[in-house]
Amino acid sequence: MIAQVFATLLPIFLVAGIGSLYGYFRTAAINTLNRLNMELFVPLLVFAALANQQAMLGEYIGLAIAAGGVVLGSGLLLWPVAYFLNLDRRTFLPPMMFNNTGNMGIPLIVFAFGEEALPAAVIVFIVEMLLHFSVGLYLVNPLTSLRQLLRIPIVIASLAGLAVNLVDVPLPEWLLEGTHMLGEISIPLMLFALGVRMLDIDFSGWKLGLLGAILCPLSGLLMAIPFVLWFNLSGLQAATLWVFAALPPAVLNYLVAEQYRQEPHKVASLVLIGNLGSLVVMPLVLGFVFAYGEI
Repeated sequence: MIAQVFATLLPIFLVAGIGSLYGYFRTAAINTLNRLNMELFVPLLVFAALANQQAMLGEYIGLAIAAGGVVLGSGLLLWPVAYFLNLDRRTFLPPMMFNNTGNMGIPLIVFAFGEEALPAAVIVFIVEMLLHFSVGLYLVNPLTSLRQLLRIPIVIASLAGLAVNLVDVPLPEWLLEGTHMLGEISIPLMLFALGVRMLDIDFSGWKLGLLGAILCPLSGLLMAIPFVLWFNLSGLQAATLWVFAALPPAVLNYLVAEQYRQEPHKVASLVLIGNLGSLVVMPLVLGFVFAYGEI
């Protein structure tokens, strides 16, 4: 079990570490890399995974609902915590709800459980992204128009991939293989970008960051328990949900907070210290999954 955990995490830490090392010695144009990844490579990864006729998407309905329940349930669970600690809910709740499924989740799930876990990883990623660009934006700024959701490349790729799969349109093998090859660029690139971002950790807000590093995975895991039982999830789907539920806050939370001027310095502490805390949390979760997850 310990060997499996290390075999999964060491490549991830290596790629992220190289990103941090490169960012330390060079001024990396990380915003450009992230934009290229989120507008091209990740949408192609999503499209290739969903359009693949061998991916029986109907089998993932329970997982998709469970992932949505974990996201929304985490917010409801921590709402009274924010109230009693006198924290601004627009600052505190989004990072606790919307986790790092892109930069960390997809690579971690694929490294841990193999390529056959990619459709499940993509499903939870899509659920998280759709909720982030709808419920998440509304939480930060209730005046935000939800129509912009349909303009996001990942959403467009998701709808196109679902349409191809559900209508059972056979695509040329060269097209699927080409989009899959380009999409696979996104996985190491997300980890590299995460490593560069880790250099921005500001420990001045360490108390709030430490609180988030504990409550974010804890609330997610607590919400995952009933959904695993209700939908009778097992094997790869249950393992994917456990990993998804324990992920730290997404870097995107900071970008949204900065855009809407919603205490971005506090959100940065929640995001970056939360991701640092995942170095402790994720080995424990993977150890549990490998020991009891029937993978």
